[in-house]
Amino acid sequence: MWLLGLPWALALLVTVAYSSPSADPLDRASIFADLSPEELRAVWTFLMGRPELGLSPSQGGPLAKNSVFLVELLPPTKRSALRFLEHGGARPRREARAIVFFGAQAEPNVTELAVGPLPQPSSYRVLGFKRGRAVPFSARPMTRLEYELLHEALVAAMAPLEPLLREATGFGFQNCSERCLTFSDIAPRGLGPGERRTWLVIQRFVEGYFLHPAGLEVLLDHQDPDPRRWAVRQLWYNGRYFGSVRELAESHARGTLPLARLPEPPAHHLFSSYEPRGRFASGTPTEVHGAKVCEPQGRRYRLRGNRLEYGGWSLAFRLRSSAGLQLFDVRFGGERVAYELSVQEAIAFYGGHSPAAMQTKYMDAGWAMGASSYELARGVDCPETATFLDAHHLLDADGPVRFRHALCVFELPMGVPLRRHFDNDFQGGFHFYAGLEGRALVLRTTSTVYNYDYIWDFLLYPNGVLEAKVHATGYIHATFYTPEGRRYGSRVHSHLLGNIHTHLVHYKVDLDVAGSGNSFETMDIRFENISNPWSAGARVVQPWLHREPRRREREAALPLGRPAPRYHLAVTRRHENEPSSSSIYTQNDPWDPPVTFESFIHDNETIEDQDLVAWVTVGFLHVPHAEDIPNTATPGNAVGFFLRPFNFFNEDPSVASRAPVIVRPLDPPTFSRLEIQRWTPPSPGACVHPEPFTYNGTY
Repeated sequence: MWLLGLPWALALLVTVAYSSPSADPLDRASIFADLSPEELRAVWTFLMGRPELGLSPSQGGPLAKNSVFLVELLPPTKRSALRFLEHGGARPRREARAIVFFGAQAEPNVTELAVGPLPQPSSYRVLGFKRGRAVPFSARPMTRLEYELLHEALVAAMAPLEPLLREATGFGFQNCSERCLTFSDIAPRGLGPGERRTWLVIQRFVEGYFLHPAGLEVLLDHQDPDPRRWAVRQLWYNGRYFGSVRELAESHARGTLPLARLPEPPAHHLFSSYEPRGRFASGTPTEVHGAKVCEPQGRRYRLRGNRLEYGGWSLAFRLRSSAGLQLFDVRFGGERVAYELSVQEAIAFYGGHSPAAMQTKYMDAGWAMGASSYELARGVDCPETATFLDAHHLLDADGPVRFRHALCVFELPMGVPLRRHFDNDFQGGFHFYAGLEGRALVLRTTSTVYNYDYIWDFLLYPNGVLEAKVHATGYIHATFYTPEGRRYGSRVHSHLLGNIHTHLVHYKVDLDVAGSGNSFETMDIRFENISNPWSAGARVVQPWLHREPRRREREAALPLGRPAPRYHLAVTRRHENEPSSSSIYTQNDPWDPPVTFESFIHDNETIEDQDLVAWVTVGFLHVPHAEDIPNTATPGNAVGFFLRPFNFFNEDPSVASRAPVIVRPLDPPTFSRLEIQRWTPPSPGACVHPEPFTYNGTY
């Protein structure tokens, strides 16, 4: 366990309403609120009206144009925010961050702008990166327009292969309305800076097409802004490489190509679908509803715009389009314990025999995983009792887009008490029993980045513990099975290889423990072998606590494994020009990205009594197996971490809860009369067992 600051510890865990979080402008949390649809539209309209920018709509037209790609909140500086929150200073200027693609110029690039003041913007300024250089145009994320052009180029290039594809798969690209082929693209898109060469995995377009590769992978070069200059550079089919479409087509025409013939997909009970099939051996019913969450006396949390309150907790939250959930001004008992807690990046590194598999290193911030927050299903993704919130994103669009039910908030019974004790009298009875039910408040969203679904949770516990957690589910990223591929995963279906990969998720934790001036030390268990002071000649082996102050950033970077600079935990001094550990551009330019986390540590600054940020990496290795069909299940595929108070309070702060039960016998040893103390109604209501709480306690 690593101590962050003084009394807060960070420990690794390896293992019915409709509303919108539109903030009340009078609430202090509103300075962190996402931009409203009106604000998003105002920023877009303002930028489009600036003649010097020469902007065109994002949809349609050529790739070589100037267009707005993303608009989201630009959070205020920490200094101005704290001056407002703590000292009654002026409300910080509200601004937007806009990402603009400048493709219609001699040296195309991507530029970020700060636009404000909102709600009526009148000016903009360029936002620079720490390294002080422009983002190359080749590092830009993919757009809907580029995907449309990519599909057109692929269909045209695949025309000579139509006989092969129809014979082998029964599906095709040409004049297709049904029984079509599609593709999944992988990244990085090349082997060095400036490249934009993408391997495309060809798949049959059926339900769960991610699990239906056709055996063909195509390397398409789309670096030039003019799609007429795009070309297929290489192909891989059923374990063999081909230098051109013509070479592969001629091999098939000569009859020298070993075809990978795929069986006809069934009309029902397709293995990649969610349709029920088979029966459980026990015969217990699954056609009826299972256990449900209920709120018998109403909600025990308060949601006002983007401010969330529960027990001792209070925080502001937002769902930023670029990278997802972000908490601000996290307080317990009225005292701030963290200024910011946010998701930074989700990475998946793959291995495989096919070129697409060996090239896949997904960095999901590059796919704007925060804007992949599609609708949460009531009763499945969140309990029926949850409060559902909409989100609005302006990403690769010419106006704000509403994402219905993108977040949810609910109180969750943990199924285990927060704490309990049975005080045994060792004579068949007890002195007392006491327990406090285990519950937590959950703030949840999801990111569906093509095949994978990430479920992002922040959990607030009544004892001052905060948990950050992510579950991985959805379809595995799979490739066509060849015997050589077995080295890199499992054969999960007849023609399907589940490729080995590692998930890594990065979080930013800006702790403010009793103020912003914090230090960092680690605690480790060591053992000593000493003479027994009360028995001459005997020895005692016992643990002791070794505390080690970490005074500089290099000392506070704890690696997952050497020599790669990938850190389990790193603590750095906070700087405004280091707001994120990754960026939306890293996916398509990982060789020379505008944000490199190593630079945060490289200067090796002192971290004693400073404003500190803990950067936390959690993850797991996934060796796919047949049980990942149709989807990876959440049990066993969740990771996260806890923020825990460590000598911060005088006692467990959950003693303020009025939910405990205390039982004392009034007439031991007969135990015929019991005193039951409760501070909540005797019966919670009709949604659970209708009888009042009772207890016996004898054995």
